[in-house]
Amino acid sequence: MNTVKRAMGLVWLLLGPVAIIYLISMAAAEIKARPVIDTKIQWGVFIIVFVPISIGMMIFGYYALKGEYSQLPERSEDL
Repeated sequence: MNTVKRAMGLVWLLLGPVAIIYLISMAAAEIKARPVIDTKIQWGVFIIVFVPISIGMMIFGYYALKGEYSQLPERSEDL
């Protein structure tokens, strides 16, 4: 199970930048196709909201890859 956790950590770590690049490329294509202020605001909000989420995914993946989740606490005294 710990091997799967570490492998999924690598997936999350790589998925963050890929998602940001994909979102920015989609935003650029949509803004280029329809260059009105509504489209720019909409995609700007999407990017502003999603970038911290993506950074969180990368941080989670980094710690999963390091093995920080290999030993999870079972009781509150273990924290």
